[in-house]
Amino acid sequence: MSGESGQPEAGPSHAGLDWPNLERNRAGVPGGVIRRAGSQGPRSWIQKVLEQIMDSPRQCVTPSEVVPVTVLAVQRYLLEDEPRDTVPKPPLYCYDVTISDGVYQEKCYLDPSLNSLVYQNILKVGIQMRISRVSCLYNEKRIGQGILCIDNVHCGETSDSISLETPFRNRAHQEKPERPLRGGKSHYLALWNNEDPYGDIWLTDKQPEEHNFSDTKIISLSHLEMTWTNRRNFPALLVRILHKSKLRYYGKPDKKMIEPYQTFLEVADSSGTVSVIMWNALCPEWYKSLRVGLVLLLQDYSVKKSYPFRIQPVPVDPQIKLISTMEICLNLRDPPTNIIIIPEKQVKPEWRLPKLNHRFTTRSELDDMPGNCICDVIGLLVFVGRVQRSKKKENREDFWSYRWIHIADGTSEQPFIVELFSTSQPEIFENIYPMAYFVCTQLKVVRNDNQVPKLLYLTTTNESGVFITGHRGQPYTYDAKVKNFIQWIRTKSDSGEQKNMVIGGYYPYPPVPETFSKYSSSIKVESLLTAISEVRKEIEDLQYREQKRIAIQGIITAIKYIPHSSATESASASETLRNANRPSTSQAARVEIQERNGKRHQDDEPVNSQTTSTNLSLSNKIRILQGPHANLVAVPQPGASVQTKGIKPGMPSIFNRRANISASLQGKARKTISDRWESQLWREKKFGLIDHLHYSRVYPESIPRKFMFEHRKFLSEQYNSQPAKYVPPEGRPPKLDDFKSARSLGHFEVTILGLNHEIAIDVAFLPMYCPEDIRTSQIDTLLTSMNYSCAYPQDTTGNDRLPGPRAVAGDIIKAATELDRVHIVGILDICNLGNNKVEVYLHKIYSPENTS
Repeated sequence: MSGESGQPEAGPSHAGLDWPNLERNRAGVPGGVIRRAGSQGPRSWIQKVLEQIMDSPRQCVTPSEVVPVTVLAVQRYLLEDEPRDTVPKPPLYCYDVTISDGVYQEKCYLDPSLNSLVYQNILKVGIQMRISRVSCLYNEKRIGQGILCIDNVHCGETSDSISLETPFRNRAHQEKPERPLRGGKSHYLALWNNEDPYGDIWLTDKQPEEHNFSDTKIISLSHLEMTWTNRRNFPALLVRILHKSKLRYYGKPDKKMIEPYQTFLEVADSSGTVSVIMWNALCPEWYKSLRVGLVLLLQDYSVKKSYPFRIQPVPVDPQIKLISTMEICLNLRDPPTNIIIIPEKQVKPEWRLPKLNHRFTTRSELDDMPGNCICDVIGLLVFVGRVQRSKKKENREDFWSYRWIHIADGTSEQPFIVELFSTSQPEIFENIYPMAYFVCTQLKVVRNDNQVPKLLYLTTTNESGVFITGHRGQPYTYDAKVKNFIQWIRTKSDSGEQKNMVIGGYYPYPPVPETFSKYSSSIKVESLLTAISEVRKEIEDLQYREQKRIAIQGIITAIKYIPHSSATESASASETLRNANRPSTSQAARVEIQERNGKRHQDDEPVNSQTTSTNLSLSNKIRILQGPHANLVAVPQPGASVQTKGIKPGMPSIFNRRANISASLQGKARKTISDRWESQLWREKKFGLIDHLHYSRVYPESIPRKFMFEHRKFLSEQYNSQPAKYVPPEGRPPKLDDFKSARSLGHFEVTILGLNHEIAIDVAFLPMYCPEDIRTSQIDTLLTSMNYSCAYPQDTTGNDRLPGPRAVAGDIIKAATELDRVHIVGILDICNLGNNKVEVYLHKIYSPENTS
């Protein structure tokens, strides 16, 4: 492992081209390329390009032959030196791309002008790409050493057959630990965030070792607090780890630290608890080996005055003194800290080290907990959302990675809703899936009872930890609430459990308040409203898996229903609509069934802007829901399978009235459903627009899928972030469309016209079709449905006589005609799925009546 000493030289690293006069070796050239390769064996395109660069009087060349190469790795790091011909804005991240031509692998430097291809996940592992311009960047501190730079590329589709057996042309590229081609850093960063440890510098093999304490002088934390300012040398500390924070990467282009990491440990002995800061190269050496509960012997540390603005976590034991005047610093040097993990069997009772006290909370108890409380939870994962990213405030190039999950514990019909940020545990964060037993510690309660719907969820903190395997032997297994959960799991039936588990998809959480004034006070942005002319730039600025919420003003002028099907997911909305009036086989079958039941619908009257809502009888009503909130996968009682349950009706409409939808389905003729509506204003303005943004397409990745345990690896990969290195699939992988959707209703294409009638945008609206109780549930208007959240419905029984998705869609469309010429504020969720896939969802509508 690289430490702070022996800093690599700036500029192209030792793993560059080098030009020694060596014979060609198919196993790889130790440091470079020969001037002329023999004709034996397959001809390497990489080799030919390098020879062309050597023969060229310029450093940049256009290859005489452009052939597809396979991308095997895309790796990120921070570059201290400014790249040529650019003026960087710190921090500047660079990328090394490993390619294969079928004969050799080569690690190349990606010109920063092409970084946007990585930001958008267009340049990614597993694709074929054609490199049309290359250059050589030399290390002027070494003789004949340089690296191959990619200056211009065309990215193609994913390759069907990829081999990892081809050797590196330059053997230095496969040395361990891996080093970036440029700059002085000794390691790569995780591809999509800075919190996750990545690469082979992160060690995991630190084991407990017995220690002879006869010659070891130990000082208590309380005594150290009183005397540290008068000491030069500090005796050893014998402490237990109570909390461990996630990693913090503080690298900057002007910093020369090799491994600029920091992490906090909250440790305690019998006299108090204090913060310990682990710095720089000690983090890769020790971070993954340290866990909460371990006993440490710390020697040769330093002490400094504590940072005044850092808030320490709540003590595990309130009776233990919280020492906040000093901090313990652990460094690789100055002085070189000595850390020893003491085996638990050697821990003596007379040391009186504190025990770990968890704060497990059940879902039934959560309803009564105030905001900002800290708790631990254990439960069964019933929903795992896709990985998303959000920009950090301080820098546009740094992101948080997070996902939403639901955890059921058997004490309530509602699960925990958890906003799970990366906790520097990528081996867990990227491998969670429904049906797993999940523990998460140090969660903070977020609640707001003054908005509709009420807000209640949990979010991770800096000290949160997650556990999904290896629960046996963990200290929390002795907790009474953990034992109750284990007992509930043992007594419940597995039959039918899997069909209600859900993974992935678009997840519009948290919901916004019911009024625009509450929404305005709940967000912290420079500009509350985005002009519709600025929406395109907002979309173009998004990076891969980034999701952002904006507010625009406009007029809803058209709405179209797009039925759910595999074909629909793979086709654009416009293509679907062109074929909307063509009867399909399924439509013909539905008509035949309706005729048998005496419920054949007649043609509707044309719908205009003054159309009012029709009605459904109470015996055949369903609920339309938008966005996962209170109606989530519910928790079964012991012995029952997981069920879904809707929330109770009664939410007031945005217009302070509910669409009155009657017209009995029993014994009366039902009119045919219209699957589209457009206003007279839209007919007048749509051909004179200066811009029309089309973002209503819903991609397969945004449809929540019913989880199948036997395909857990494939499904987890689909909803994780793109990996930095290519991983071959196991066998022939299925397609995402092969998995059943957890939604039974399609989506809507809603057209919003700007107030100046110059620009329009098509967005998607995703309601949920939940036939949870046909006797009491009801249909709400498009607007009212946005006050609720999504439920993932189970299949209806054959005896349930419910209106089909088109009937539901027709009623929503008719209710939406109330918005004709009404100025509204629309809350939009913008999602970048990567590879030029962008979706815009309508999350909420505010009318003039509730924008004040």
